[in-house]
Amino acid sequence: MKIVVDAFGGDYAPSEIIKGAVMALNCEKDISLVICGKHDVIKQELEKLGCDSERIEIIDAQQVVTNDDIPTEALKSKKDSSLIVALNALKKRDDLVGLVSAGSTGAVLAGSIFILGRIKGISRPALAPILPTVTGGEVLLIDCGANVDSKPACLVDFAIMGSAFMKYVYKIENPRVALLSNGVEDKKGNELNKEAFKLLKQTSGINFVGNMEARDCLSGDYDVLVTDGFAGNVALKALEGMAISIFSVLKKQIKGFKAKLGALLMKNVFRGLKKKIDYNQSGGAPFLGVNKIVVKSHGSSKAKSICASILQVMQMQKTAVIDNIKASVAENEVEINN
Repeated sequence: MKIVVDAFGGDYAPSEIIKGAVMALNCEKDISLVICGKHDVIKQELEKLGCDSERIEIIDAQQVVTNDDIPTEALKSKKDSSLIVALNALKKRDDLVGLVSAGSTGAVLAGSIFILGRIKGISRPALAPILPTVTGGEVLLIDCGANVDSKPACLVDFAIMGSAFMKYVYKIENPRVALLSNGVEDKKGNELNKEAFKLLKQTSGINFVGNMEARDCLSGDYDVLVTDGFAGNVALKALEGMAISIFSVLKKQIKGFKAKLGALLMKNVFRGLKKKIDYNQSGGAPFLGVNKIVVKSHGSSKAKSICASILQVMQMQKTAVIDNIKASVAENEVEINN
């Protein structure tokens, strides 16, 4: 199984990206990697790490897409960038199954749509991070920022894709799909939510359980959280901020000998909690709705997160998630048309 990696996307590129790539190779013997970026730099980094070069192919790309670039313009002006070269390789080569990039989110999403193409029947692809729940499971948030403005039909597509993802990748037989709103009552929400609610209720191919409030995102009561990209991004950033704030407050409150002693005894608990609520530990956010697997890692990802993202692509490929999403979309299209 070959996976392509954008070596020059992200805050810590290329060293942490390449380090994470090598970690993934050490974890799984059944994968090989195609690393895109400046050949000489990549080669130097690999030599430092002393990895198995037989399982790595380097594709030279001298340009870099940055967060300052306008995504659609970067597609035209930076065709020799690590990201665009990686996407083109993924499209043209049947032996490549997916892409991992920690680069510009806008460029990754735009490039994936225009180069890889949308799945037939999907109005708009969506970014879908997997979040940890308080019950020890996972929940998929879709969309978290790819589509700031969405139509009700888009949210139905998100629900179908998210449900298929959780069913086949996480083996949840009948994923519980909820619509993020400002109350659990059926009539709650803005006009977008109200119209989407009606459509979701009529879509028999999913297990729609109704509205949910943001405070219940990580409750474990749901498997797929459906929302537009604006509200989803706000919810995701709020959860990130909450986690940071909790540890900041704890740190400030630990004063005096007894408190410090208690903190020392609880060190492993705190470390475990921090790891648990950091969704980046499980990889990146899949970009669902395009014709091949794309995982967008956080821009500040370090080696462990990149490694997890690569293994995430492997797991998605093993479960044939793209084919299963296509089948789910086709089934619902036939049902709607009938």
